[in-house]
Amino acid sequence: MSILKSILSESKGHYLDVKKKIELKLAVLPKGSVKERRISNRKYYYLQYRIDKKIVHKYLGKNKPKDIFKQIQERKKLKEELKKVKNALKILKRTKSKKRD
Repeated sequence: MSILKSILSESKGHYLDVKKKIELKLAVLPKGSVKERRISNRKYYYLQYRIDKKIVHKYLGKNKPKDIFKQIQERKKLKEELKKVKNALKILKRTKSKKRD
């Protein structure tokens, strides 16, 4: 039984470490989405995101910001991974809380 407890403990430690790394990466990556606007037949790009209930538009420039697109895609993937990690931690918490005979 102690082997099982140590395995669960190691798993929990691993998932907590992964969760912390993902959250640190998410804090650096930009939120929102890139929007293209046409003004006088010219294209302008903006990063659009929310702060509380307010929508904020941050000007990115006239050229298509490929690096921002990649960062936003990476953020989406990390958020999906974070969901999986949180789900695994929830399962580990349930198994630990159940009483064993």
